[in-house]
Amino acid sequence: MDIGFLGLGVMGRPMALNLLRAGTPLTVWNRSAPAADALRAAGAKTADSPADLLARTDTVFVMLADGAAIDTCLGRGTPAFAERVAGRTLVHMGTTAPDYSRALEADIRAAGGRYVEAPVSGSRVPAEQGRLVAMLAGDPEAVEDVRPLLAPMCHETFACGPVPGALLMKLSVNLFLITTVTGLAEAFHFAERHGLDRGRFLAVLDAGPMASGVSRMKAPKLLARDFGVQAAAADVLMNNRLIAEAARASGTATPLLDICHALFAETSAADPAADMIAVLRAIESRTAAVAPAG
Repeated sequence: MDIGFLGLGVMGRPMALNLLRAGTPLTVWNRSAPAADALRAAGAKTADSPADLLARTDTVFVMLADGAAIDTCLGRGTPAFAERVAGRTLVHMGTTAPDYSRALEADIRAAGGRYVEAPVSGSRVPAEQGRLVAMLAGDPEAVEDVRPLLAPMCHETFACGPVPGALLMKLSVNLFLITTVTGLAEAFHFAERHGLDRGRFLAVLDAGPMASGVSRMKAPKLLARDFGVQAAAADVLMNNRLIAEAARASGTATPLLDICHALFAETSAADPAADMIAVLRAIESRTAAVAPAG
């Protein structure tokens, strides 16, 4: 089987590297050449364009920023689309609106291709470690064909029924992640404002029942004020918006998410490439606005 990988950003690059390390023959393309060059040095073939990659592969992992980027690479809405996707399996691993994914599946199937949703839970570090969690949706046969290919990237996979079940599951998980990280940052700020030893606060948290993989990944970044990206604030804001849109469409209240949306809008406006834990800065700004002098 000839495998392709479109999109070598913060997540896509380590995911593709893990496929290569597992011996998967891989052809890659990225909008900017340096990332593709790094994959070529690791043993991948490189394509000159998305059309070139699709012509040379049977199954294509798509890890692109948004629906517009996907449509451009696939030639969706142009006569080239059917030729690019017919007879191929497209595996959408990014995060887009569920309605977009549903429509994309319909177009790919009408053109003679197969489509699997496979968004992943996890940030850069789990991607590097091959410890992502994949949620799968689509035709059951296509899902089962794709599942073993995910093993070098994902330590768990879950079937979530028809499209867009996987993306809705991903948005549910992300709602918990966003509110959890925001709560961690606010608790850290509260402890700091009361003069507590910040390292001891984090040690107490880590020793108790509320410790998690997320808290253990983000706590050292809080302590060091390290805002280097694992999950970018701009991406979190985009996810927040997608969750809110899906919630409104189903008549679901999201009071915690709504507060987080405002905080991440401020965080992203200040530095969209900062890690999501930089929401601490937005919380600190709120304190500065209300704290009495001295």
